Formats: sequence, structure tokens, C-alpha cells
Amino acid sequence: MTMTIKAQARESYGKNASRRLRKQGLVPAVMYGEGAATLALSLDKKDIVRILKSESGENTLFKVGFGPEAGDAMIKELQTDPVSDELLHVDLIRISMDKAIRVAVPILLKGEPVGVKAEGGFVDFITRELEVECLPGNIPENIELDVSALHLHQSAQVGELLPPQGVKIISDPNTVLVLIDLPKEEAVKKEGEEVAAVEEKGEPEVIKKERAEKEKEEPEKAEKAEKPGKAEKPGKAEKPGKPEKKEREKEK
Repeated sequence: MTMTIKAQARESYGKNASRRLRKQGLVPAVMYGEGAATLALSLDKKDIVRILKSESGENTLFKVGFGPEAGDAMIKELQTDPVSDELLHVDLIRISMDKAIRVAVPILLKGEPVGVKAEGGFVDFITRELEVECLPGNIPENIELDVSALHLHQSAQVGELLPPQGVKIISDPNTVLVLIDLPKEEAVKKEGEEVAAVEEKGEPEVIKKERAEKEKEEPEKAEKAEKPGKAEKPGKAEKPGKPEKKEREKEK
């Protein structure tokens, strides 16, 4: 059954007027689309909260009644206070039930991946919504993705999804939705083990190379040690000094 919410036309505009509406439990809003004039409305905040808490959330189709008129609509945009999270303003868009529209639909993960159950990984949920195109009456609450067959380091992409009948996926088929990855500390530990394994494997080759170079150097040193050095040139014999005068006289 389609929900109906009541709306009232707004005659006052501006920050002060909007503040007064919020104090009364109302929310300022506008409704546009389908070539009709834009309407400035005020809505009951409780009705908007009820829509947002429904299973289809912002993709909920509902009727807006103001005076004698009522029309199909959806929430197009919400404005909230970044500090208090108070609902400030709502944009509604008119809907024709026979015209296709584009909406964002959440992805629902099903199953427990092998990479989580048996391989120590975790689910990195990267893309949580898809853009789809369909008739307003065919908008799915979500699109299921079975991740039970995914192993560690495997991923699922948009192109692998099977959309419901009457729904066309607009998002890029190469967009990654889910990745089964290792926790950060485990990834660092594994990387360290791989580096250590590579170093350990390469160490004997290094030792072997150093030993070969050492063995090559030792014969060269031994060969140099065996070669005799150059013989020193014999020095000139010292000339005998002249005999003393007395000695010469004796010889005479």
C-alpha cells in the first residue's frame, strides 16, 4: 500500500520562516519535476522520518496530498545540520509511474566468504550502492551479492551481478564491490616473512661467490710470495787508505 503524507503550501520564505516551521515540528520542502511548477511546501517531520526508516528508505514511493490534489513523489535530496543532524529541508520529485527513473540502490551481501572462514581474511566492502534504471514500481529494496565463494585476495565487480527483472544497472561494470583482504597487521607480517624467505634463499649464493673470489685470490698471493726478489748490487770495495809515513819508512 502506498503511503500518503499531507503537505501545506508555504507562504513565508527565508531562514526565519524556516526556523519557525521547525519549531512547530514541520520541515520546509519543495516539489518539482514532470514539467509542472515548483511548489513550496511544509511537511510533517514525523512523516519524513517514517519514510526514511522504511525498508526502501529514500527510494520509497509515496503520495503527497495538498488540498484536493495528490501526486506520486520520492525524496530527491535531504539537507541536515552537520552538527546536530537536524532535518533542515527536503526536495521532493514528482514521479510518473510509466517513466523509467535512475536511483541508487544498496547492495546486500549474502554468505560467508571462504577467504574469511578458512583463510584468515576479512570483507572489505568498497562500493555499497549501485545506480540503476527502472520504472518506479520496479525499484528494488536492494541487490544481493553472494560472496561465499570468494577466496583471499579475490574480489567481486559490478559486472558479475545479476539484476532483478526490469532493472538495468548503470554503474561501471568494472567497479569493485568487495575485496577479501588480510587484516593490516597480518599483511605486514606476511610481507616480512616473504622478504626473509627471499633473503634466506639468496644467502648461499652470496657466500658461494665470496668463497670463490677468496679461493682465487689465495693462489695469486702464494705465487707472488714464491718469486725471489731482485739481488742487491754488490757495493764497491773500499779503497785502502794511504799508509802512514812511519809505515812507509819501514817498508823502505
